[in-house]
Amino acid sequence: MHPVTCAPRRMQHDSPDCGPVLRRIRTQAPFVYGLTNYVAATLSANVLLAAGAAPAIGAAPGWPAGFGAHAGGLWVNAAGLINTTGHDMLAAIDAANAAGVPWVLDPVAMGAGVAEYDDIIRTMAARRPTVIRGNASEVMALAGGAATARGVETTASIAQAVPLGQELARRLGAIVAISGPEDHVLSPDGAQIIIPGGHRWLTTVTGAGCALGGLIAAGLAVTPRPDERLITVAAVHALYARAAEKAAGPAQGPASFATGFVDALAQLQGVADD
Repeated sequence: MHPVTCAPRRMQHDSPDCGPVLRRIRTQAPFVYGLTNYVAATLSANVLLAAGAAPAIGAAPGWPAGFGAHAGGLWVNAAGLINTTGHDMLAAIDAANAAGVPWVLDPVAMGAGVAEYDDIIRTMAARRPTVIRGNASEVMALAGGAATARGVETTASIAQAVPLGQELARRLGAIVAISGPEDHVLSPDGAQIIIPGGHRWLTTVTGAGCALGGLIAAGLAVTPRPDERLITVAAVHALYARAAEKAAGPAQGPASFATGFVDALAQLQGVADD
């Protein structure tokens, strides 16, 4: 029997659940290991450092299995296949699973019409990530729906993606986070949290979604109880959205926004007056 879908809950940065997640990241400085693409690596590292985590990115010899097992959290960005082998990605995932390390899968460009690439992502997803984070087209394609992505960009709406995302969450036992004008975070038991806010300039900064996957991994690293992970994932989205809002105010365009966004993350406290 499928779980009954719950009425969605909304969460913003001033929710009582957000501050504790951010404070744990800053206090514990978790080691977060990422396999991502070279286009997104710098922003991802800077985002994690601004939040207080300790990132390592890349597949130097021995790193995937070694860091995959010893990190507090792992994130795997499928577009990292442009500079990392599928073998290394699977080695990191298998090491994380064996060690009980939570991990995030970002199925970048899933469903964009490249079957060989999509098959590798399906192989990774079959290893049961803790969280899957993607845009609407990517989540729909991974769930088995219509492949609608245009390269790394979505052509589908959140409303189209949520039902398939819920099915994907149930099937894999994973939290599924769908990014869009409002982010939707879905749990295997049918719970749903909607995060409003953010800013349109996030879509003009290369690697912003990829970096969010890294920050989710940092949140998971400081959330040992599985029953608290849904709240943590939603809280990370809410904090990310608030940093984007704060950065957009003084920004003159995407370039100054990107710099201000990292600054805003560093300044966040996760309280109402942020």
